[in-house]
Amino acid sequence: MDRLAIPHATPLCEGHLRISIFVRLPGLLREMGQDPAEIVAAVGLDLDRFDDPEKTIPFVTMSRLMALCAERTACEHFGLKLGERSRTADLGLVGHLVQHSPDVGTALRNLILYLHLHDRGAVPTLTVRGGVAVLGYAIYQSGVVRADQIYDGAMAVAFNIMASLCGPEWRPTEVLLSRSHPREPSPYRRFFRAPIRFDAEQTALVFPAGWLERRLDGANAQLRRMLEAQVDALEAQGNGDVATQLRRVLRTVLVGGGGSREQVAQLFSMHRRTLNRRLKARDTTFQALVQETRFNIAREFLGVTGLSIVEIASALDYADASAFTRAFKRWSGTTPAAWRASAARQ
Repeated sequence: MDRLAIPHATPLCEGHLRISIFVRLPGLLREMGQDPAEIVAAVGLDLDRFDDPEKTIPFVTMSRLMALCAERTACEHFGLKLGERSRTADLGLVGHLVQHSPDVGTALRNLILYLHLHDRGAVPTLTVRGGVAVLGYAIYQSGVVRADQIYDGAMAVAFNIMASLCGPEWRPTEVLLSRSHPREPSPYRRFFRAPIRFDAEQTALVFPAGWLERRLDGANAQLRRMLEAQVDALEAQGNGDVATQLRRVLRTVLVGGGGSREQVAQLFSMHRRTLNRRLKARDTTFQALVQETRFNIAREFLGVTGLSIVEIASALDYADASAFTRAFKRWSGTTPAAWRASAARQ
């Protein structure tokens, strides 16, 4: 890319993501002896969609595609293999802004603030505590299947971003994956070259916070200002209604007991009464969105991790497993154990 060329971007619909990283999917399928045209057609897509990284795809369709790829290739780490091929520039406008940030901390904050311009089905997170940074990724879109494939790929993308920002000497101190332990963990160990914890309550890279202060060589301040102007223009075209934005925020704060009206309203810089009024205008309530998000997280934990019912109840801040089971039965009409057994048969 010319150093002063600005990548083009258009507004993204909620529940969609840009196809960018997935342009390499057909080639990977061919390498693994599969017909990409047949596989993408099975989920209602045309192969030529993968020729343009700015094309979009529904997040749920993407999850079905990843699930089918893992099944047809008999590769339980297909998402990881695809994510390994990623580059920061695959994130388009957001990726270039990350690359031209002054330091790693600013780069990751830009990623957190603006990834919704590229991906409106999940959110990145960054927490820093006690000298430890945790860079995570959390799905909030409902109806997703085989979230493990998405999380594997997302962490490979995050790893490559960090390596591009920090250099080849960068390593995470731990990789957290909210998926069940794979039959063959060696591909994960080989790629991440760090301790890996499967069945984690979140999906994230853990690393010393000191890396956030690292200055980025080659960052172009003039290009950064131009990129920021285009980001601001896209933001002005609409960021979604408050209920949609709230779903994104809740997915990141609910695990571990966050998510009070006061906390969330503070994140939105508004009074809780204002938040309630704006939600009412969308025919919903704060509590309804909390329960919807909890249900989505619970199904994700049950479907792709080996966490016990007690552990899931604790992660979602229920008093005990019985309280969680009663809530889950209200949402789904069945118990968590029965839902997990049914999902395993599918």
